[in-house]
Amino acid sequence: MRSKSFPLLAVLALGGCGVGTIVDVATAPVRVAGKAVDMATTSQSEADEKRGRELRKREERYGKLEREWRKQASRCDAGKAEACTRRDEIGAEMDQLRSFLPAETD
Repeated sequence: MRSKSFPLLAVLALGGCGVGTIVDVATAPVRVAGKAVDMATTSQSEADEKRGRELRKREERYGKLEREWRKQASRCDAGKAEACTRRDEIGAEMDQLRSFLPAETD
């Protein structure tokens, strides 16, 4: 009988404001765990935004490489051997990037 009355006596001894505190303390781990799950998971819109940023960065890089490739190709046509080597290196990087870019539609 004593064990059943202890929680009741504890609640009565704490008064009205103590009950709210007990509830807050009891639910705190659940709230903390819920926030951790929210922070650990990525929503679909966040994932879409991240993919969009990555795609724009790749497109920017590809544009820079294309301009540099044209510059080196022009120098190569003028007879500069090192420009031909650099043009081929840039072309290989462009080929790699191209596989990650969406196909253009007309």
